[in-house]
Amino acid sequence: MAYNTLIIDIKDKIAVVTLNRPPVNAQNKEFRNEIMELFDELSDRDDVACIVLTGTGKVFSAGADIRERPNLAGEPGAYGRHNRLVRESNNAIMECSKPIIAAINGPALGAGFGLVMASDIWVASEDAYFSMPEINVGLAGGVTFLQRYFSQSRARRMFFTGMKVSAQEMYRLGLIEACLPADQLMPYAMEMAREIASKSPIALRLAKEAARMTLLMPTRDAYRYEQGNTVALSKTEDTREAQQAFLEKREPVYKGR
Repeated sequence: MAYNTLIIDIKDKIAVVTLNRPPVNAQNKEFRNEIMELFDELSDRDDVACIVLTGTGKVFSAGADIRERPNLAGEPGAYGRHNRLVRESNNAIMECSKPIIAAINGPALGAGFGLVMASDIWVASEDAYFSMPEINVGLAGGVTFLQRYFSQSRARRMFFTGMKVSAQEMYRLGLIEACLPADQLMPYAMEMAREIASKSPIALRLAKEAARMTLLMPTRDAYRYEQGNTVALSKTEDTREAQQAFLEKREPVYKGR
Protein backbone atom coordinates (compact mmCIF):
# COMPACT_ATOMS: atom_id res chain seq x y z
CA MET A 1 0.00 0.00 0.00
CA ALA A 2 1.55 3.28 -1.14
CA TYR A 3 -0.10 6.59 -0.30
CA ASN A 4 0.95 10.23 -0.59
CA THR A 5 -0.90 11.53 2.49
CA LEU A 6 -0.92 8.52 4.81
CA ILE A 7 1.70 6.25 6.39
CA ILE A 8 0.64 2.68 7.21
CA ASP A 9 2.43 0.20 9.43
CA ILE A 10 0.89 -3.21 10.13
CA LYS A 11 2.36 -5.52 12.75
CA ASP A 12 0.91 -8.09 15.14
CA LYS A 13 -2.64 -7.45 13.85
CA ILE A 14 -2.42 -3.71 14.62
CA ALA A 15 -2.49 -1.15 11.81
CA VAL A 16 -1.01 2.24 12.69
CA VAL A 17 -2.33 4.85 10.27
CA THR A 18 -0.50 8.18 10.41
CA LEU A 19 -1.92 11.27 8.72
CA ASN A 20 0.99 12.66 6.74
CA ARG A 21 0.26 15.88 4.92
CA PRO A 22 2.63 18.47 6.42
CA PRO A 23 2.65 20.93 7.92
CA VAL A 24 -0.77 20.51 9.61
CA ASN A 25 -2.34 17.44 7.94
CA ALA A 26 -5.00 19.53 6.21
CA GLN A 27 -7.50 17.45 4.28
CA ASN A 28 -7.78 17.82 0.50
CA LYS A 29 -9.35 15.67 -2.22
CA GLU A 30 -6.36 13.31 -2.44
CA PHE A 31 -6.26 12.89 1.35
CA ARG A 32 -9.95 11.97 1.52
CA ASN A 33 -9.78 9.55 -1.38
CA GLU A 34 -6.84 7.81 0.27
CA ILE A 35 -8.70 7.63 3.60
CA MET A 36 -11.61 5.89 1.86
CA GLU A 37 -9.39 3.47 -0.03
CA LEU A 38 -7.29 2.57 3.00
CA PHE A 39 -10.05 2.11 5.56
CA ASP A 40 -12.17 0.09 3.15
CA GLU A 41 -9.17 -2.20 2.68
CA LEU A 42 -8.34 -2.44 6.39
CA SER A 43 -11.97 -3.27 7.09
CA ASP A 44 -11.58 -6.45 4.99
CA ARG A 45 -8.07 -7.52 5.98
CA ASP A 46 -7.80 -10.64 8.16
CA ASP A 47 -4.33 -9.59 9.38
CA VAL A 48 -5.72 -6.44 11.01
CA ALA A 49 -7.72 -6.59 14.25
CA CYS A 50 -7.36 -3.02 15.51
CA ILE A 51 -6.36 0.36 14.05
CA VAL A 52 -4.54 3.28 15.70
CA LEU A 53 -5.04 6.63 13.94
CA THR A 54 -2.59 9.46 14.65
CA GLY A 55 -0.81 12.33 12.90
CA THR A 56 2.68 13.47 12.00
CA GLY A 57 4.19 16.58 13.52
CA LYS A 58 2.49 18.57 16.25
CA VAL A 59 -1.01 18.70 14.72
CA PHE A 60 -3.40 15.76 14.42
CA SER A 61 -5.32 17.48 11.62
CA ALA A 62 -6.16 21.14 11.06
CA GLY A 63 -9.26 20.12 9.13
CA ALA A 64 -10.23 20.97 5.57
CA ASP A 65 -7.67 22.55 3.27
CA ILE A 66 -9.31 25.94 2.77
CA ARG A 67 -7.36 26.43 -0.46
CA GLU A 68 -9.78 24.05 -2.19
CA ARG A 69 -12.84 26.12 -1.28
CA PRO A 70 -12.68 29.27 -3.46
CA ASN A 71 -13.23 27.45 -6.77
CA LEU A 72 -16.08 25.20 -5.66
CA ALA A 73 -19.01 27.61 -5.60
CA GLY A 74 -18.49 28.78 -9.18
CA GLU A 75 -18.71 25.39 -10.89
CA PRO A 76 -22.11 23.66 -11.06
CA GLY A 77 -22.03 20.39 -9.16
CA ALA A 78 -18.56 20.96 -7.67
CA TYR A 79 -19.74 21.58 -4.14
CA GLY A 80 -22.04 18.56 -4.23
CA ARG A 81 -19.15 16.32 -5.28
CA HIS A 82 -16.92 17.86 -2.63
CA ASN A 83 -19.49 17.38 0.14
CA ARG A 84 -20.10 13.78 -0.91
CA LEU A 85 -16.38 13.08 -0.68
CA VAL A 86 -16.20 14.67 2.78
CA ARG A 87 -19.13 12.55 3.99
CA GLU A 88 -17.86 9.31 2.55
CA SER A 89 -14.29 9.69 3.81
CA ASN A 90 -15.72 10.20 7.29
CA ASN A 91 -18.07 7.25 6.81
CA ALA A 92 -15.18 5.00 5.72
CA ILE A 93 -13.71 5.44 9.20
CA MET A 94 -17.00 5.27 11.07
CA GLU A 95 -18.16 2.15 9.18
CA CYS A 96 -14.82 0.31 9.33
CA SER A 97 -15.33 -3.17 10.80
CA LYS A 98 -12.24 -2.86 13.04
CA PRO A 99 -12.07 -0.90 16.32
CA ILE A 100 -10.23 2.40 15.82
CA ILE A 101 -8.24 4.22 18.52
CA ALA A 102 -7.62 7.90 17.77
CA ALA A 103 -4.25 8.84 19.29
CA ILE A 104 -4.60 12.60 19.08
CA ASN A 105 -1.09 14.05 19.05
CA GLY A 106 -2.09 17.71 18.73
CA PRO A 107 -4.93 20.01 17.68
CA ALA A 108 -7.91 18.38 15.95
CA LEU A 109 -9.87 21.10 14.20
CA GLY A 110 -13.00 20.99 12.07
CA ALA A 111 -12.82 17.97 9.80
CA GLY A 112 -9.83 16.83 11.88
CA PHE A 113 -12.13 16.65 14.90
CA GLY A 114 -14.54 14.84 12.61
CA LEU A 115 -11.96 12.07 12.09
CA VAL A 116 -11.70 11.74 15.86
CA MET A 117 -15.47 11.56 16.30
CA ALA A 118 -15.66 8.86 13.60
CA SER A 119 -13.22 6.73 15.65
CA ASP A 120 -14.19 4.47 18.55
CA ILE A 121 -11.80 5.33 21.39
CA TRP A 122 -10.04 8.65 21.95
CA VAL A 123 -6.76 9.34 23.76
CA ALA A 124 -4.90 12.64 23.54
CA SER A 125 -1.64 14.33 24.36
CA GLU A 126 -1.70 17.16 26.90
CA ASP A 127 -1.11 19.80 24.21
CA ALA A 128 -4.04 18.69 22.04
CA TYR A 129 -7.20 20.72 21.74
CA PHE A 130 -10.44 20.39 19.78
CA SER A 131 -12.65 22.84 17.93
CA MET A 132 -15.06 23.36 15.06
CA PRO A 133 -13.73 26.70 13.76
CA GLU A 134 -15.68 26.83 10.49
CA ILE A 135 -17.61 29.89 11.67
CA ASN A 136 -14.32 31.83 11.65
CA VAL A 137 -14.01 31.43 7.86
CA GLY A 138 -17.67 32.13 7.14
CA LEU A 139 -18.77 28.48 7.02
CA ALA A 140 -20.87 26.20 9.22
CA GLY A 141 -20.60 22.43 9.57
CA GLY A 142 -20.17 19.72 12.16
CA VAL A 143 -22.88 20.45 14.70
CA THR A 144 -24.45 17.07 13.83
CA PHE A 145 -21.47 15.35 15.42
CA LEU A 146 -20.89 17.84 18.25
CA GLN A 147 -24.43 17.30 19.56
CA ARG A 148 -23.80 13.55 19.82
CA TYR A 149 -21.09 14.05 22.42
CA PHE A 150 -21.59 17.41 24.12
CA SER A 151 -24.52 19.02 25.89
CA GLN A 152 -26.70 21.26 23.75
CA SER A 153 -25.23 24.37 25.34
CA ARG A 154 -21.59 23.36 24.92
CA ALA A 155 -22.09 21.99 21.39
CA ARG A 156 -23.81 25.13 20.19
CA ARG A 157 -21.32 27.43 21.92
CA MET A 158 -18.49 25.57 20.15
CA PHE A 159 -20.37 25.75 16.85
CA PHE A 160 -21.31 29.45 17.09
CA THR A 161 -17.94 30.68 18.37
CA GLY A 162 -15.30 28.21 17.17
CA MET A 163 -14.06 27.92 20.77
CA LYS A 164 -11.22 25.55 21.64
CA VAL A 165 -11.66 22.73 24.16
CA SER A 166 -8.42 21.49 25.72
CA ALA A 167 -7.52 17.84 26.13
CA GLN A 168 -7.63 18.38 29.89
CA GLU A 169 -11.23 19.63 29.65
CA MET A 170 -12.17 16.74 27.36
CA TYR A 171 -10.79 14.34 29.97
CA ARG A 172 -12.72 16.11 32.74
CA LEU A 173 -15.90 15.71 30.68
CA GLY A 174 -15.19 12.00 30.26
CA LEU A 175 -14.91 12.24 26.47
CA ILE A 176 -11.34 10.95 26.15
CA GLU A 177 -9.81 7.91 27.83
CA ALA A 178 -6.54 9.59 28.78
CA CYS A 179 -4.73 12.94 28.63
CA LEU A 180 -1.02 12.15 28.52
CA PRO A 181 2.43 13.69 28.00
CA ALA A 182 3.28 13.49 24.30
CA ASP A 183 5.89 10.75 24.75
CA GLN A 184 3.37 8.50 26.50
CA LEU A 185 0.57 8.82 23.94
CA MET A 186 1.51 6.11 21.45
CA PRO A 187 2.70 3.57 24.05
CA TYR A 188 -0.65 3.94 25.82
CA ALA A 189 -2.62 3.64 22.57
CA MET A 190 -0.59 0.63 21.44
CA GLU A 191 -1.06 -1.17 24.76
CA MET A 192 -4.82 -0.73 24.39
CA ALA A 193 -4.66 -1.86 20.75
CA ARG A 194 -2.79 -5.03 21.73
CA GLU A 195 -5.47 -5.87 24.29
CA ILE A 196 -8.22 -5.37 21.70
CA ALA A 197 -6.32 -7.36 19.05
CA SER A 198 -6.05 -10.33 21.43
CA LYS A 199 -9.83 -10.92 21.29
CA SER A 200 -11.79 -13.17 18.97
CA PRO A 201 -11.87 -11.52 15.50
CA ILE A 202 -15.46 -12.64 14.94
CA ALA A 203 -16.58 -11.25 18.29
CA LEU A 204 -14.73 -7.99 17.63
CA ARG A 205 -16.41 -7.55 14.25
CA LEU A 206 -19.89 -8.07 15.68
CA ALA A 207 -19.09 -5.92 18.72
CA LYS A 208 -18.04 -3.04 16.46
CA GLU A 209 -21.12 -3.53 14.30
CA ALA A 210 -23.39 -3.55 17.36
CA ALA A 211 -21.75 -0.44 18.82
CA ARG A 212 -22.46 1.44 15.61
CA MET A 213 -25.88 0.08 14.70
CA THR A 214 -27.49 0.26 18.14
CA LEU A 215 -26.98 4.03 18.19
CA LEU A 216 -29.69 4.20 15.54
CA MET A 217 -32.23 1.95 17.29
CA PRO A 218 -34.72 2.25 20.15
CA THR A 219 -33.34 0.57 23.28
CA ARG A 220 -35.67 -2.45 23.07
CA ASP A 221 -34.72 -3.19 19.47
CA ALA A 222 -31.04 -2.48 20.10
CA TYR A 223 -30.79 -5.02 22.90
CA ARG A 224 -32.61 -7.65 20.82
CA TYR A 225 -30.09 -6.98 18.05
CA GLU A 226 -27.19 -7.56 20.46
CA GLN A 227 -28.79 -10.75 21.74
CA GLY A 228 -29.00 -11.99 18.14
CA ASN A 229 -25.25 -11.42 17.81
CA THR A 230 -24.66 -13.40 20.98
CA VAL A 231 -26.65 -16.33 19.60
CA ALA A 232 -24.67 -16.22 16.34
CA LEU A 233 -21.35 -16.07 18.22
CA SER A 234 -22.29 -18.99 20.47
CA LYS A 235 -22.21 -21.26 17.41
CA THR A 236 -18.63 -20.36 16.42
CA GLU A 237 -15.42 -22.26 17.13
CA ASP A 238 -13.85 -19.12 18.56
CA THR A 239 -16.52 -18.75 21.23
CA ARG A 240 -16.19 -22.39 22.25
CA GLU A 241 -12.42 -21.93 22.43
CA ALA A 242 -12.76 -18.73 24.51
CA GLN A 243 -15.04 -20.44 27.02
CA GLN A 244 -12.86 -23.56 27.21
CA ALA A 245 -9.74 -21.45 27.70
CA PHE A 246 -11.49 -19.53 30.49
CA LEU A 247 -12.34 -22.77 32.29
CA GLU A 248 -8.82 -24.12 31.79
CA LYS A 249 -7.22 -20.81 32.89
CA ARG A 250 -5.16 -20.41 29.71
CA GLU A 251 -4.92 -17.98 26.79
CA PRO A 252 -7.36 -18.76 23.95
CA VAL A 253 -6.12 -19.57 20.46
CA TYR A 254 -8.51 -18.08 17.92
CA LYS A 255 -8.91 -19.23 14.33
CA GLY A 256 -11.47 -16.72 13.15
CA ARG A 257 -14.17 -19.37 12.73
